[in-house]
Amino acid sequence: MKPSIQFDGVTEDGEAFFQGYLRAAAALREAGLGNGEVVAVMLRNEPAMLELMLAARWIGARWCPINWHFKAAEVRHILVDSGAKMLVVHADLLAQVAAGIPPGVRVFVVTPEAYTQRAYGLADTRPPADRTVEDWAAFRDAARGPAPEPQAPGSPMVYTSGTTGLPKGIRREPATPEQVALLAERTRVALGIAPGMRALLSAPLYHSAPASYAVQAALSDAHLILEPRFDAERTLALIESERLTHLYLVPTMYVRLLRLDESVRRRHDLSSVQFVASTGSPCAADIKRQMIDWWGPLFHEAYAASELGWVSHIDSHESLRRPGSAGRAIPGVQLKVLSAEGHEVPAGTVGLLHARDPAIPDFTYANNDAARRALEREGLWTLGDMGYLDGDGYLYIVDRQSDMVIAGGVNIYPAEIEAALIAMPGVADCAVFGIPDAEFGEALAAAVQPAAGAELDATQVRAFLRERLADFKLPRVVTFHDELPREDSGKIFKRRLREPYWADRARRI
Repeated sequence: MKPSIQFDGVTEDGEAFFQGYLRAAAALREAGLGNGEVVAVMLRNEPAMLELMLAARWIGARWCPINWHFKAAEVRHILVDSGAKMLVVHADLLAQVAAGIPPGVRVFVVTPEAYTQRAYGLADTRPPADRTVEDWAAFRDAARGPAPEPQAPGSPMVYTSGTTGLPKGIRREPATPEQVALLAERTRVALGIAPGMRALLSAPLYHSAPASYAVQAALSDAHLILEPRFDAERTLALIESERLTHLYLVPTMYVRLLRLDESVRRRHDLSSVQFVASTGSPCAADIKRQMIDWWGPLFHEAYAASELGWVSHIDSHESLRRPGSAGRAIPGVQLKVLSAEGHEVPAGTVGLLHARDPAIPDFTYANNDAARRALEREGLWTLGDMGYLDGDGYLYIVDRQSDMVIAGGVNIYPAEIEAALIAMPGVADCAVFGIPDAEFGEALAAAVQPAAGAELDATQVRAFLRERLADFKLPRVVTFHDELPREDSGKIFKRRLREPYWADRARRI
């Protein structure tokens, strides 16, 4: 397990990086971390983040990545709920979270590397003077004693995005050797992980899929180029200069790549690319087709979730034949579509998706086992996603059950409307959701982010949709926003858009 890591044009070879995270593992041990205990990590993308994840895995501990955009109250919930014994945080972020750090949590700071400071325009990276902190790099390098022996691999303690309430921490049972081997095979199928690959990762490591990509790439002795953030033109330049073979991208990144001027797009040699992995949010069929036309049939999409693991996979050839599909179940994964009563429904019938992968150990939610038990039916788990299987077993995701709108007794799936609206000229991004309606219970609202220079109005939006969808699917309210609330992963925070409409109501659907 000796990957080479490239950051800001500087490469740390496999042996040097390996010795670095062994020192980090020894330091975690010296700080009192052991099997199953939690170290919280609030860092932007840079080698220290990957080093800590691998070090925790080495000693059998859990690493809990925290979104570095979070503020004190949000961080306090995760630190308390996870039972974290220590927090490693970028020094400049400490001021925004210091008030939320519980007593007894040992705090280490990392000064962002110069490249990270430049990428984010950081003027001052010093921690608050009135806060007792320790320097992580100095503590790691001073760790005494031999490197610890590897333990049964530790796992991430990921917190759900919290789009429907407080984030819930996923605490897994230890994986068996058989499950570790199966998971490696799943990531080969879904993410294209291959020994010796030359990979680029610019998606945030606090999300589970990019973190999994980085860890599995490291376990496969990859050459991994880690970027602090995504830049479309820089991505093309790195593919050419570094002869990259593998990338992890999300649909939002595809859109930004496609917006580059044609002269820029043609300037770079992309012939080295073999596999582009995408997960986390569905990719519009038209966007994927445009990327395939440009780069070739290199794009792979997976339906996955932090709780469920990798569920289904589809390659470019299948996507062109079955636009909009999330593919078929990965071999060995159970996938069923059930009715509200728990009965398996016929092909083509929308129901609640349930899945189980033997590669994924059982889990509970920290301090909320009842919520975990509520997900299970006959040994399968569901996260409330609605969809159907066609006659050949291809999965189509219709929507999240929590996003479904019921207007006058009719079920309406916002994802279908969003897929149509995103194709409208002048629309850069959009979200559709339910708002209260005195007569029908709920009505539809659309929040639209116009493309730069575009001038749109609600009448135009409804006219465009009316040509493509039934009238009852047209949004009654259309609002326009300079920027929609969205995580770095591309997931829109619909809760923030929806809440003002429901603020004075006890019932939210």
